[in-house]
Amino acid sequence: MILNIPLPWLQLVKQKVRFFVALAGIAFISVLMFMQIGFQDALYASATQVHKHLQGDLFLISSQYKSLTSTQSFPRSRLYQILGFNGIESVEPLYVQFAKLKNPINGRKYPIYVLGFEPVKSIFKLPEVERDFQLLKIPDQVFFDRAARPEFGPIAEYFQNNKPITMEIFSYLGTIGYKVKVSGLFTLGPSFGVDGNLIVSSSTFLKIFPEHGVNKIDIGSIHLQPNANIKTILATLSNSLPKDVTVMTRQDFIDFEKSYWTLRTPIGFVFNLMVMMGFVVGVIVVYQILYSNISTHFVQFATLKAMGFRNKYLLNVVFQQAIILAVLGYIPGFAISLGLYDIAKDATKLPIVMDLSKGLLVFTSVIVMCLTSGFFSTNKLRKVDPAEIFN
Repeated sequence: MILNIPLPWLQLVKQKVRFFVALAGIAFISVLMFMQIGFQDALYASATQVHKHLQGDLFLISSQYKSLTSTQSFPRSRLYQILGFNGIESVEPLYVQFAKLKNPINGRKYPIYVLGFEPVKSIFKLPEVERDFQLLKIPDQVFFDRAARPEFGPIAEYFQNNKPITMEIFSYLGTIGYKVKVSGLFTLGPSFGVDGNLIVSSSTFLKIFPEHGVNKIDIGSIHLQPNANIKTILATLSNSLPKDVTVMTRQDFIDFEKSYWTLRTPIGFVFNLMVMMGFVVGVIVVYQILYSNISTHFVQFATLKAMGFRNKYLLNVVFQQAIILAVLGYIPGFAISLGLYDIAKDATKLPIVMDLSKGLLVFTSVIVMCLTSGFFSTNKLRKVDPAEIFN
């Protein structure tokens, strides 16, 4: 019975203008959901780019750590303590801090995120940094994020064209700029809290931020020996280290960052609210369409019931119409969203990417939305009495 399409289809297309307006409404709701989910996913993906590209098996942070943009340092001695445990191969410190980078073209300063590490080996899983990290041993050399927002100027383009680039970086407490030279590029990209990134050596980092102090570490990367049991070592470190630091796996580190943006910032709440609002608005729009369609064909439904068709058949007609509207409305919504994703990605530099999971999530949501509307719109149909209609 559910595949008995002709009657539902013929009822829908009888009034073509209303039919296409209905499809436009569902397409709009689909686009709204795609954009909300796309930006929400970009929020989490961009906020955890550094976490995903750090080398290491376990990570050490301060117990006061909230997010990458709101870090708290811990003593370097904690890393030395970790070296005393069985199964630990090496540890590496990472320094992070916001600075102001002066645009070399217009002289304006913009916040940039600076990551400093000891260039004995690369702490990042970034191809250019892994290949050329030894360049950072030269004083005052930096690697610039080619995916940074354009406010910093054409730094990446100048470097790719072999034009020498010298920039000034200012700490937030300092008024005198520190001059550095770009010696390489890498790709991390901006996030909702960061417009761009610089990678420097620890010695250059401490020259930019003399107030930071060499013994104040922001993130510790822990490498385990081959065949070491990560769960056992994680439990041992968590139970043995002082409570001013926290050890976690990479996935826990990523989840911690996502949790911050979801639960501790308004933006996470707003995204979830907007997705729910889109769903509710969609239910109302489709309900009005289906209810109007039922009212228009109420006499025909009553006739069918007088002929012996049961409520189950009539309800199936409405639910089939809901599914037809969902599928045909979703297709243009998906196509429009593909174009909007490209536009939004170019404009914001955020990783807004269409993938199968988003496509299925929105498709399922649209189907559920239309079926929910169909359920509410059939109240009148369930109570139809042919005797009252034709008397």
